[in-house]
Amino acid sequence: MLKFAKDEISAFEQLLKKYKESVINIAYRFIQDRAEAEDIAQDVFLRVYYSAKRYKPVSKFSTWIYKITKNVCLNRLRAQKRFRTVFLDTPVSSDEGEIIQETPNSKPNHPLENLEKMELKHVVKEAIDSLPPNQRMAIILQKYEGLSYKEISEIIGCSISAVDSLLQRAKQSLKKKLASYFGKK
Repeated sequence: MLKFAKDEISAFEQLLKKYKESVINIAYRFIQDRAEAEDIAQDVFLRVYYSAKRYKPVSKFSTWIYKITKNVCLNRLRAQKRFRTVFLDTPVSSDEGEIIQETPNSKPNHPLENLEKMELKHVVKEAIDSLPPNQRMAIILQKYEGLSYKEISEIIGCSISAVDSLLQRAKQSLKKKLASYFGKK
């Protein structure tokens, strides 16, 4: 980013190549619309492009761009005044362009097992969808992007203890919402 700030256009192309899929994946998991996620990514990279001269490397570049991604996602949600569904079972692309299957299937399952898995995914997805935006974003960043509490705190804009609190509340909420489902079995 510092090279791009010094007018090295190829540096921006490298940033775009490195972070494009990650930005799209975060936006997709949050918004649940591939076209919208790509629009968000375009918005994010436009913001990066136009803020090059003001960029200060206070934290890692990835943290900074993910924070921009979070803000653009939340702005889109506010503008729509409704929340969309996050499908956790949809394959996403890695930075290298290969498809990441969330739940690898090493052996064919019995149709009843497949139905139970589909039902479980649906119930978990609905529970995650019902979380407040910051809790949902924290869960997505931790569980699906593998970010640390420190990185999440910088992206969301709160303290590490607040991230811990967000994740604990999210987990408690998910536990309550899923208790009846697991209690039946």
